[in-house]
Amino acid sequence: MKRWSIRILSAAVLIVATLIVGGAVDARRRLPDLEPWHRYVPHDVTAADLASATFAEYLRREDDVFRAVHDRIESAPATSTTPAFNRYDPQSRSSPSRLGSNEGNRTFELRPAGEPVGGALLIHGLTDSPYSMRAVGAALKTSGYYSLALRMPGHGTVPAALTTIVWEDWLAAVRLGVRRVRDQIGPDKPLMLVGYSNGGALVLKYALDRIESGEGLRATRLVLISPMIAVAPFAWLSRVVSLLGPIPYFEKAHWLDVMPEYNPFKYNSFPANAALQSWRLTTDLQNQILRVGKTDRLKDLPPILAFQSLVDATVSTAAVVHALFDQLDANGSELVMFDINRLSGLAPFIEPAAATLLSRLTDASPRRYGRTLITNADRNSLDVVERSIRAGAAEIATRPLGLSWPAEMFSLAHIALPFAMDDEVYGQTPRPSSGDIVRLGTLSPRGERAVLTVPLDTLMRVSCNPFFPYLAARVTGLAAGSQTANPQP
Repeated sequence: MKRWSIRILSAAVLIVATLIVGGAVDARRRLPDLEPWHRYVPHDVTAADLASATFAEYLRREDDVFRAVHDRIESAPATSTTPAFNRYDPQSRSSPSRLGSNEGNRTFELRPAGEPVGGALLIHGLTDSPYSMRAVGAALKTSGYYSLALRMPGHGTVPAALTTIVWEDWLAAVRLGVRRVRDQIGPDKPLMLVGYSNGGALVLKYALDRIESGEGLRATRLVLISPMIAVAPFAWLSRVVSLLGPIPYFEKAHWLDVMPEYNPFKYNSFPANAALQSWRLTTDLQNQILRVGKTDRLKDLPPILAFQSLVDATVSTAAVVHALFDQLDANGSELVMFDINRLSGLAPFIEPAAATLLSRLTDASPRRYGRTLITNADRNSLDVVERSIRAGAAEIATRPLGLSWPAEMFSLAHIALPFAMDDEVYGQTPRPSSGDIVRLGTLSPRGERAVLTVPLDTLMRVSCNPFFPYLAARVTGLAAGSQTANPQP
């Protein structure tokens, strides 16, 4: 037994060493050279800083971070190797300043004309910025809601900022944001938490923490957009393969992807630490859902309205259904699923797991939550309908929405849901802009392969939502108290 134990231990050490060295060598060989924005780590706020910070202090620290990035990165002269579309070059069409300011990357507040009837905290996703919550916030503003789109630490500046941040820093910022919203709307008005992707995991974690600890302010509603309930099961390996990153020769081991930073409001490069923090957060979240459920306290969660694409290459759609919604008590929650375009002709090429999940979600068995599918009216139409099953029921109610699939689109994408079709940067039919900004949503590259500096599938990924008017109507209806009624978009 001792001999076999030594052999097993030796084999495990050899495997880990192979992963570490192999990952570092592969990163050095595969990834392009790092740029200043991959190396400079600004001193952003941490959970320790936020323990007793005020909102004003948070904004002052944010100012300091952006000033440091401007001085160290954006003010540096461009070199011959600097990409033409570079968000850190003020002369580039990818510079956020082309929209008049860097506001989209920073925390911002939206206030209604009169006294707010409620408040919402809007939390963006991983590698994103508050810009991704702008359209949702604008819709809530029309409903009389005050909204705070809070920048999570490590975001909106340089991708290297995500090489040291931990998810506990983000959650501490969420707690501060909740306090700010409650201060602005008073003690008795409804408070909604809206989270997109990683932000969905964070606002759900906040609500569960409050159930377990009794600390913090209670939210009255949760809205989750493409929520990150689970990620790839091997994301934890990023911790292992990046261990040689501190050695200058292997500095690329800190990165899973190194790409040109042409997107003004989202990092394209992806640090290994970002994957690790996603895995840590979602693992903790799933364990907490089960733990709270075992003590019969999930009934204390605020009602959840979630929007999810049936196909999603970033987060697990199955986890949204099974690890979250199937665990909930009957508290008025609802899952809205966006189907694929059944007229595209590509349904046979979609992974079979998606069809299996859809059939289970739409079967006749009653569930404790409402289920809604946005899908083609029939197999010969691009028009979509809403097919809904109320919680505890099996009957399907169908309603036309007056919306339709673009003919060239076969599905939504994880990154598309919170963006309207007329978004200045990500929309397919962008509205006129105040500046000459890059129009990422209009790109539809067709040509020779292996000649672009960016992967072709990245440029072809859908970046806006043709059904955003429906999403906005559902969110504003929830804000107005229409928990069961589905407003017309």
